[in-house]
Amino acid sequence: MNEASSVPSHAPWPVCSLLGMHLARVRQAELVEHVFATLADGKGGWLVTANLDFLRRYVRDAQVRTLYDAADLRVADGAPLVWASRLQGDAVPERIAGSSLLWLLAERAARDGRSLYLLGGTPTANEGAARVLVERYPGLRICGCSCPAISSPPTADEVAHLQTELAALQPHILLVALGSPKQEELIARLRPHLPATWMMGVGVSLSFVAGELDRAPAWMQRTGLEFLHRLAQEPGRLARRYLVEDLPFALHLFPATLKTRLGARRPAR
Repeated sequence: MNEASSVPSHAPWPVCSLLGMHLARVRQAELVEHVFATLADGKGGWLVTANLDFLRRYVRDAQVRTLYDAADLRVADGAPLVWASRLQGDAVPERIAGSSLLWLLAERAARDGRSLYLLGGTPTANEGAARVLVERYPGLRICGCSCPAISSPPTADEVAHLQTELAALQPHILLVALGSPKQEELIARLRPHLPATWMMGVGVSLSFVAGELDRAPAWMQRTGLEFLHRLAQEPGRLARRYLVEDLPFALHLFPATLKTRLGARRPAR
């Protein structure tokens, strides 16, 4: 393990440090167990599922870096981060995609009698996701759904309104579908007021659940080609991010992680 991986974090697992971002070296099943074990103790947390675009912003924007570092846990959602960790010799055990984790959290919440709140997404995606999840997992309690207009960063009035509603409902899990970094900006403001709630930004995932967008086939997810499926769905919105911003960054990431590995092997003089 590289020396950087021993840096303490909120995670109860060792971490992999990719260009300074600490990612928990955890399996998806272990993560779900951790979330619900802490809920049983009356504690919540903040989980960031980081993909290549998250890491790019983390490296290049000091404010975003501070924001993501404030989360209790960060995991690798994105094949390039998994590949980079392996190249660095400090591998995370598997990809943990927020779009997949959402289903597992809802399933376990139904079993354990825990509540979910869905915040954001389009109104039809929000409503449709709530309906699909309840149909899929009988007994699941969705204590609230809303799609408020949220600024980036959120205004005091926007936060106060949500804080009042959420404080009354006390959801065990809050899923925020606003896109990054807006969803993390809002979570950072809400987190101190809901210490017993687990919070996670889920981006466009409510649209997947509701069936408004199709998720990539499993083989594309496994091989790291999911971005091509997303690009074909929304080229106008995603072409610049994927091709102009993220692809060149990936070409920087892999040599950087290899350099870290080789540096760790170099004997001290």
